[in-house]
Amino acid sequence: MIQFAKSVDLRSRKSMTDYLRSHFRYNTMNSWNRSQSYACNLKIDRLGLTCEMIDKLYDMMETQEFFDIQEKMLDEFSADHEYRWQAHMNGRSGGYLVLYQGELIPSEYQSFCTVCGQRNYTSVRNTGNICGRCQKPARKDYTSPPMQIVTYPGKGLDEEDDYETWELYELRERVRLVQEFDRLADRMVKTAVNLAQNWTVEEEEILVPQTQKILVPITG
Repeated sequence: MIQFAKSVDLRSRKSMTDYLRSHFRYNTMNSWNRSQSYACNLKIDRLGLTCEMIDKLYDMMETQEFFDIQEKMLDEFSADHEYRWQAHMNGRSGGYLVLYQGELIPSEYQSFCTVCGQRNYTSVRNTGNICGRCQKPARKDYTSPPMQIVTYPGKGLDEEDDYETWELYELRERVRLVQEFDRLADRMVKTAVNLAQNWTVEEEEILVPQTQKILVPITG
């Protein structure tokens, strides 16, 4: 199984610059946009796994639970960095883990419904407390606006930087960040393998209720 995290001598400028320059990179948007950042190839058939494990993982990728677990790890990484640095999947089949830039900013929501949860851009003071969705008099103003996660997919990272001009502390900070990103990739692969080893995929028949029109006799 491939391991992405590597040891780097943080005392050596050469060791750090070699690590950053040789790190795999991928698009932050599309290939035509040409913006790239540090990335890890997490395509199942590129991880050095057995054919049996590859087949099981492909099967698991058809379940929502598999992606929920992976998404939780991505969000934990981003939250740990206060969303200034974020990890997301990219690529036509979502096989590349990419390091993105972003931030956490106040949203423009001013009120919310305490019954159905719908958010509103207007204040109760201006438009009243009736919810536009559930029609209940349950809208309240936020005491402070909720925060909103913003991602900048068109923004590349260290694309044309000359690491030789960086201060040592800047290099160390970037290397530590990318190492942490690589360790996230390793955790995601390890978690996927553990799932495949200890869980199985079964089909479950779900009855979906449907609304249809019927004839009802008129009474009275």
